[in-house]
Amino acid sequence: MESAVLRTVGLSAYYGDNLVVKNVSLSISEDRITAIMGPSGCGKSTLVRCFNRMHELTPGAKIEGQVFLKEEDVYEMNPITVRTRIGMVFQRPNPFPMMTIRDNVIAGYKLNGIKLNRSKRDEIVEASLKEAALWDEVKDYLHKRGTFLSGGQQQRLCIARALAVKPEILLFDEPTSALDPKATAHIERLMTDLKKTATLILVTHNIAQAGRVSDFIAFLYLGELIEFGPKGRLLTTPKDKRTEEFLTGKFG
Repeated sequence: MESAVLRTVGLSAYYGDNLVVKNVSLSISEDRITAIMGPSGCGKSTLVRCFNRMHELTPGAKIEGQVFLKEEDVYEMNPITVRTRIGMVFQRPNPFPMMTIRDNVIAGYKLNGIKLNRSKRDEIVEASLKEAALWDEVKDYLHKRGTFLSGGQQQRLCIARALAVKPEILLFDEPTSALDPKATAHIERLMTDLKKTATLILVTHNIAQAGRVSDFIAFLYLGELIEFGPKGRLLTTPKDKRTEEFLTGKFG
C-alpha cells in the first residue's frame, strides 16, 4: 500500500443513539481515487463526513475512534483548518446563489477572513476554474451569478471553489447523481485529472462509475467496512459473499 494521507482507526459514528458507522479502520492512499461504495443507507456519506468533521455539525451526532490526516488527529485540530485541508463537493451543486461566479470561487477565503489583493484574487480564480475545466466556458461571465450556469457547470464551479483553498484531499459525495450522462462524463474526466494534485475520495453506489474512475474501492454494508482493496481485484474476485452479491445486483 502506498503512503496513507488519511487513516481511520476504529471509527464509529452515531446520530443520537443510532450507530451508523461501525468500527471502521481504513488507510487512504495519497494521489489516488478511493471509491466508498455500497447500497443506499449503508453509512457512506456519514463516514466521509467524519473525515472533515462535517458529521459533528448535525445535532446529536458524535464519533468514537480516530481520524488522522498525515499524522495529525483531525479531532484535535481546528475544524475550519480541517475543512480547508479536506474539501468537499456535495451531491447537488450548491453555488452560493447571491454571489457571482468570481466570488463563489474565492468564497473560502472570504469565509475564513483571509484578505486577497485584486491580482492574487484574479490569479486564484483563473487557476481554480482552469483546474475545474470551466475557465473557457465562464471567463467572460465572471460577474454573473453562479446560478446562471447549467447543473454540470455549477458542479464544476463548486469543485473550483473547493480547489481554490488548495486542499490535500477532496471528498466527492455522489457528485454526479443530479447530472445528465454528458455532465457526468465531464466530472469523471475531471476527477481523473485532479488526482495529479490531490487525493480524491468518491462516495458512490454506482458500480460502473467506481470501475471507471477509482484506484481503490471500499465496500460498506450496514455501517461496516466489508472489504477494501485495489479496484481490479475487488470488482473481479471479491473475497466476501456480501460484496459479490452487491456487485451482481442481488441488493443495493
